[in-house]
Amino acid sequence: MAYALITGASRGIGLSIAIELAKRNINLILIARDEVALKENARVLNEKYQIVVDILAIDLTEQQSVETILSWLSQKNYEVNMLINNAGYGLSGQMNKYSLSEHENMMHLNMNVPVRLVYALLPMLSAQEKAYIMNVGSCASYQAIPGLNIYAASKSFILSFSRGLSQELKKTAISVSVVSPGATDTAFPDRARVTSKKAIRLAKATNMSPEQVAKIAVEGMLRGETEIITGALNKLGVLLTWLLPKKLVEKNIASIYCE
Repeated sequence: MAYALITGASRGIGLSIAIELAKRNINLILIARDEVALKENARVLNEKYQIVVDILAIDLTEQQSVETILSWLSQKNYEVNMLINNAGYGLSGQMNKYSLSEHENMMHLNMNVPVRLVYALLPMLSAQEKAYIMNVGSCASYQAIPGLNIYAASKSFILSFSRGLSQELKKTAISVSVVSPGATDTAFPDRARVTSKKAIRLAKATNMSPEQVAKIAVEGMLRGETEIITGALNKLGVLLTWLLPKKLVEKNIASIYCE
């Protein structure tokens, strides 16, 4: 029996991805820090969709978290054929607003954890008849974001890593997708400590629901798409960042996030 392993599955996009997979009768392993939320999610998904759901409550910013996950999978004798690297967060404001350790924890979760999980699970994924890797990036991947600078840079890494990995694994049974949502109605702004009124208004005006994002993401992953940008407005925004001078784009973004 194979499972889809989803990080950051307690709420938001991660939970919505879990629901989309449950609708397709896919068994789930849900990973996040909030054990209470995970237990409730597992109960609801099991009762509603009659699938097997297990949980592991762990703080992925801990340096040994991936080793702990691998040991847990081995003890349970679980096979994974879908890896959904969704866990991540941002920090809003000037770089010196936060301690170096705060930035490093974010970078570790956003970049190191997905790479480590991919590396560790590649042998298991390669042994499956068909396997999938989905890395959740961001529309912030496509340009520098003053005011969300290190977060955007970390998501640029995920975009580049995923595209390269897709080519490396092209002749295998593993399909690699990177999903780039724009503004989504989740707790991200609160976790990122966004205080800019312009940024908050813009997000509210353009927000997609996590359910919409998850549906697009899962459908694209199962079709084998490498790069998935959610929503027409976000696709237009990415196109404009490619067409317009970078300095102009960055100056405009700075006027929103650095007010």
